[in-house]
Amino acid sequence: MTIKIYGDPGSGSRRRVTSAAKIMGIDIERVNVDLFKGESHTPEFLKLNPHGLTPVLQDGDIVIWEASAINLYLAEKMNSDLLGRTQAERFEVLQWMFWSGEQWRIFGTLTFDERIGKRFMGQPEDESIVQLAFAKIRAGAAVLDAHLAGRKFIVGDHLTLADIDIAAPFSQSARSKIPLSEFPNLVAWQQRLLDTVPAWAETKREVDERIDTALAGAGIAL
Repeated sequence: MTIKIYGDPGSGSRRRVTSAAKIMGIDIERVNVDLFKGESHTPEFLKLNPHGLTPVLQDGDIVIWEASAINLYLAEKMNSDLLGRTQAERFEVLQWMFWSGEQWRIFGTLTFDERIGKRFMGQPEDESIVQLAFAKIRAGAAVLDAHLAGRKFIVGDHLTLADIDIAAPFSQSARSKIPLSEFPNLVAWQQRLLDTVPAWAETKREVDERIDTALAGAGIAL
């Protein structure tokens, strides 16, 4: 049975899952959920995830939401070294994934919601929220920039789920203008992922096409 992944093509979180699946050679069925039309809040979808958020994995009777949990499930299923090649690497990967969820990605998402999402609802952004998010992003980026000095990847000498999780804010950074360009090691690492991980570059094109089309359709110019 093919694994189903529910999500919107413009979602950076779905991007994390579809990229990881592609890298691991997993055959998935993409079930599009249009977030702009509220399809994640239909009664049918809420049976999959009561939070009304994507992505969601369905593998037979198994249903998992939250992109990081989905990627951990897929990596375990495939015994993939995206989860680390040694026990020490595995725990370091988990450390960075948890850090990313609590200290990093949330602020990129918050900025997108304020600067882009509110435009679709005809609401002004709250500058105080944006500045709070920027302060948190800069604090996290400083840690990452120092960590990446002399490194090609977040953990060890190869791509892991930590890279995929932490790279997620770059999915919308050009639109939300989060201050990542201030950190050269971080910028170089992200470009290296685009240059050397075909799945990451491919999913960037998917996100760009989806969001840019939605913006144009709504008459929103950034």
